[in-house]
Order: sequence, then structure tokens, then C-alpha cells
Amino acid sequence: MYVKHVFFCKFVIANLLKIIRVIMFKKGTKLYSIFNHKCPKCHEGDFFKHKLTYHPNKITKLHDNCPNCDLKYMLEPSFFYGAMYVSYGITVAMFVAVFIIAKVFIGLEILESFAAILITAVILMPLNMRLSRILSVSYTHLTLPTTPYV
Repeated sequence: MYVKHVFFCKFVIANLLKIIRVIMFKKGTKLYSIFNHKCPKCHEGDFFKHKLTYHPNKITKLHDNCPNCDLKYMLEPSFFYGAMYVSYGITVAMFVAVFIIAKVFIGLEILESFAAILITAVILMPLNMRLSRILSVSYTHLTLPTTPYV
């Protein structure tokens, strides 16, 4: 009886995750453009010039405008200073999650937990930098008025 219940729960959860992925990550949504590194307006053009890499000079290189709809990504000089705040928030959330997983669920000691945090930070650093940039651009273009003020 218990085994049937576990398989049923796994089946229900798997189908719910498929439905959520289809609804939330379908083309034309902001989440699609964020997680696929596409233009926040047309969801077609690539945001970054290079794919995900650890090369320091290629991590944050992005197009000036969308190759598809010509949306300007960098609205003003030093626009991505705001992405540092987004990156900070993502990093803190990631550190807390890794610490809780390492300490509570795995049962590591304090120093081992901090080592897990450092290893995770180094491994996910390029993804964090890219995600913070595209989140700041997506949010900015989401909140900008569509017609200029007269």
C-alpha cells in the first residue's frame, strides 16, 4: 500500500512540474527570456554574445542591441551597476540555501559547510553574473512606459 502511494505522489508531482514548465517557461514569457538568455521584448534574439563560459572576458559580453528587434540593452552608461544589487541578493539566497542543505540535511560541520558555500559560489559565479544582468534588464524594460511622456 505504501509503495503505491509513493508512486502515485511521484506521478502527480512529475505531471504538475510538467504543467508548470509548459505554462511558465513557454516562449513569450519573461521567465522564458530570463532562463534562456533571450531578449526581454521579442524573446528571440540572444542577450549575450557567448554561451555560458568561465572565460573572464566572455562572461558578461552582451550585444548592444537585440539582433532581432533592435532593443537597446544598456539604457545608459554604467547601467549594470544595479545588477550588482541583484547579484548580491541571489548570492545571499544561494549561500543560505547551501548552508541549510549542508548543515541540516547532510550534517556537515561548520567549516565543511562554509567550504561547500565557497565551492558553490565559484562554480555558479558565471551563472550568477549573467542572471543578475538579464534580470535587471528584464525588470527595467518591464517597468518602462511604452509611450514617452510629453
